[in-house]
Amino acid sequence: MDAGDPSAGSDNTVFQSSQAVPHGENPANLLERCFAGRQELPVNSSLRCAAVGFSRYRGDWIGVLITPWFMDLFLLPGGGELWGDIPGGQHRYVELPTGTVPFTAADDPQFGPYQHSPLVAPVSALSDMATALQLAASVMSGILGQAVPLPAEEERGMVREVAAPPQAASRRSFFRRLAGKR
Repeated sequence: MDAGDPSAGSDNTVFQSSQAVPHGENPANLLERCFAGRQELPVNSSLRCAAVGFSRYRGDWIGVLITPWFMDLFLLPGGGELWGDIPGGQHRYVELPTGTVPFTAADDPQFGPYQHSPLVAPVSALSDMATALQLAASVMSGILGQAVPLPAEEERGMVREVAAPPQAASRRSFFRRLAGKR
C-alpha cells in the first residue's frame, strides 16, 4: 500500500506490510531469538521468551509465544490454507477447532510478517514461568486435539504436521479445560 492509496486512511497513516514468505522449517527458535533480543521493560520479570507447541496446522505454523510482555497465540505463514496476507494493524478471523479466533497482523523487521491473538492480558497475572508453560501447552492441546510437550521436552527444529482433530471441541469445553475444570 502506498501513501496515495485511498484505503490507507483519511489521516494519511500508511501501514507497512511485507509479503509473507512461508517458513519451511519450524520458526520457533527464530521467533524466540527475535523477541528475546528486545530491550523493553518486562511486565512480568518471572517470564522468559519461549515458543510452545509450534506445529504445522493445515499447512501453516501455529503456536504460543510467551514473553515478559505478552502471551499470544501466533499464526505464521507456512504455505498452507490458514494464512492470509493483510496489512499491519488489521484484523482477521481464523476458524480453529476451538472456535473463531481474531488475529492482528504485525510485521517485525527481523522476523517478517506474523499474526497474533492475545491469550493472557496482562501477563502480570501469571504467577511464574511454569504456570505460563502449562497454560500455553493446554491452549495448543485444545487447538491441535492432542497433547503438546513443554519446550524442554520438544526437539527443536522438528517438523510436525498435525491433522485436524476428529471432533472439534466446543469453545466452552476448551475454556473449561483451561480453567482446570472437566
